[in-house]
Amino acid sequence: MTDTTIAIRFNGEWIHCPAGLSLLQVLEWRGHHPRLVVVEFNGEILPRSGWADQPIAEGDGLEVVTIVGGGS
Repeated sequence: MTDTTIAIRFNGEWIHCPAGLSLLQVLEWRGHHPRLVVVEFNGEILPRSGWADQPIAEGDGLEVVTIVGGGS
């Protein structure tokens, strides 16, 4: 990780995050528990198994939905 930042779209909002992070690292950096979210990466649902290997670049878009348990 470097001191350089990049702009990404996170849940519709442009934010700056450290450059060189993977998708998994961005989620953790934003305080999300990876096992409790579903991620759309640049318009496609990305399987959890690929998050650690998916680099995040300037302009990428992430939509993160938190899974919430509940009852009737």
